[in-house]
Amino acid sequence: ITSVENYTEMVAVDLISHNIPPLKTSDTGQTALNLMEIFRISHLPIVNNQDFLGLISDNDIYDMNQPEESIGNHELTLLKPFVTSDQHLFEVIGLASRLKLTVVPVLDSNNHYKGVVTTLDLIHYIAGVSSMEQPGGIIVLEITERDYSLAHIAQIIESNNIKVLSMYITSPADSTRLEVTLKVNSTDLASVLRTFERYNYDLKTWITTDDSLDRFYSERFDLLMKYLNM
Repeated sequence: ITSVENYTEMVAVDLISHNIPPLKTSDTGQTALNLMEIFRISHLPIVNNQDFLGLISDNDIYDMNQPEESIGNHELTLLKPFVTSDQHLFEVIGLASRLKLTVVPVLDSNNHYKGVVTTLDLIHYIAGVSSMEQPGGIIVLEITERDYSLAHIAQIIESNNIKVLSMYITSPADSTRLEVTLKVNSTDLASVLRTFERYNYDLKTWITTDDSLDRFYSERFDLLMKYLNM
């Protein structure tokens, strides 16, 4: 797994996985399936010298019906999604999410293939920027869109001598309510929870113990993996 040291400034080239080899058109479908199983991915790039020809998926190979033949012997309509080396990792995450990719090809300014970023490494990146690995607790609020105020939420937390490490917001498409997840730098949440209740915030859940945090992260990890269709 790639080491992530400066989360806020990382670009695509910083998270390239050098373990995953690209396919050649002379490789067989079975070779591709074997590599996918080894690296636990569902896509692989096909590269001719340094030219990126497209991504092939496990479903593409199954549709061939002859996995022992070379990939180049088949007419394939390949997706050609990619990011450039200097694109921010948030853009890589967006492309992976939109197209349900397990790897995202990276090209340089000359459109030469440089490697792939895996969704697993992206998840580790997300964990880093979300401060998931830092000690602390989690508070999940449920509020309406019109009542949402980041400034007020932060003021409540900081008035209890606690700091917000990270925050993200989710909302169902057909709902006017927001779920605000806050990672804070303390596991002693009693006073801040009472303050939220005093201001009539709906506390959906809060988590302070290591075991509960592990379960929470595991559930969010599983949801993200399903969303990225791994």
